[in-house]
Amino acid sequence: MTDELTIRIERSFPAIAAGDWANLAGTTRDSNRIPYNPFVSHAFLSSLEESGSAIDKMGWLGNHILLETEDGKLIGALFGYLKNHSQGEYVFDHGWADAFERAGGRYYPKLQCSVPFTPATGPRLLVADGVEPLPIQAALCDGVKEVIRQLGISSAHMTFVPDNEIGILEDRQYLHRTDQQFHFINEGYANHEAFLETLASRKRKALRKERRAALENGITVDWLTGRDLTEDIWDQFFAFYMDTGSRKWGRPYLTRKFYSLIGERMSDDILLVMAKRNGRYIAGAINFIGGDALYGRHWGCIEDHPYLHFEVCYHQAIDFALAKGLKRVEAGAQGEHKLARGYLPVTTHSAHYIAHAGLRRAVSDYLERERQDVERMNDILSEHGPFRRGPKLEED
Repeated sequence: MTDELTIRIERSFPAIAAGDWANLAGTTRDSNRIPYNPFVSHAFLSSLEESGSAIDKMGWLGNHILLETEDGKLIGALFGYLKNHSQGEYVFDHGWADAFERAGGRYYPKLQCSVPFTPATGPRLLVADGVEPLPIQAALCDGVKEVIRQLGISSAHMTFVPDNEIGILEDRQYLHRTDQQFHFINEGYANHEAFLETLASRKRKALRKERRAALENGITVDWLTGRDLTEDIWDQFFAFYMDTGSRKWGRPYLTRKFYSLIGERMSDDILLVMAKRNGRYIAGAINFIGGDALYGRHWGCIEDHPYLHFEVCYHQAIDFALAKGLKRVEAGAQGEHKLARGYLPVTTHSAHYIAHAGLRRAVSDYLERERQDVERMNDILSEHGPFRRGPKLEED
C-alpha cells in the first residue's frame, strides 16, 4: 500500500501466529484499549476453520486481511471470507443478491468480514495495542476496497460493527445498515431480585411465576465452565444442539470437533447453562464470557418443558452476569419475547461496500428508509418494556 505498510491476504486463519494475533486490541484479556471479545480471539477463529465448520467446502473461504510493516510485524487485521451464499450471517442480503442477478449482475462471491455463525457485535478493524487506531483502520477500509477491485467481486460486508468503528467506515464510502437486538443492561443490581424490583408489579410477578414453573418436575440448573467442560459434557450438549438446530435451521453449522477445540483452548471463556432432570442433562445453552459482557449463543434440548428455554437462556444469563459484575448480556439475534424478560432493544450496525454504482445507489436508498424503520421500532418497543414508569404502574 505504501513504502511502510503492506496488505497481505491469508487464506488459512490457523496459519496466523497466535502470538501475533494476541497483540491486536480486544483479542485477549490483556488488551489495554478495548474490552476482550472472545469471538475475535485466535482460539475461536482458528477453531472454526480447524473443525471444518467455516471452510471452503461449506462456502467460507478464508480471506483474512493482514496489515503489516516492512519487517512483517502485524499491526492491523480484518478477518474475512469469500462466500458463495449468504447463510450463517444474521444480516440478510438475499434480496440484494436476487435483484442484482436478475439485472444481469453477479453478486457471489462476496467478501464477508464477520465472525461466522455469530451475531455478536465486536471489533472488526483490529489494531495493535499501542498504535494510533485511526490511520490503521482507514488503511484496512481502503485495503478491503482494493481487494474487491483486484478480485473483481461485487461487494464487502462488515456485520455487527461496534459504534466506534461505523463512523470511519461511512467516511470511507461504506453504506451504513442498522438492525435490532435485545440486551440486558446491568445497572449495578446486587442480584436478580434487585433487578426484579425495578419492574412493574405485574411484570415482576409474571417472571417470578415463570421461573418457578420452568423448574417444576424436579429440574435443576448447573453452571459449567473451565474444567467442568469435559468431552462427555460436550457430547451431551452437542446432542441438544443437533436436535434443536436440525428442527429450526435444517442443518446446524458447527461440528462436534468445534466444541472439543474451544473446550481445550478457551474453557474459562465459556459458560454452559445445563438443565438436569432425573439425573441426566436434558437441555443447555452456551454462552461466551467477554471482558464486560456475557454473550448468549445457542441452545438445545431433548425434552420439552414450559418456560425452560427462557430460564436457561435468559434468566440464568442475567444471574451469571450479575454474579460476575458484567455490564450486559447480549442474547443473540432477534426475539421480541426477550423484552418482557428485561432485555431492551439495542441498535446494531453493519457496513457494506458495493462496487457496482447502480446497485450501490439502490441499496443506499433502501438503507436510508430501513434505518428510519429500525429507529422507529426501537422507540416503540422501548415504551413497552417491563420497567416501572411511575407509581400507577406499581398498583396491583
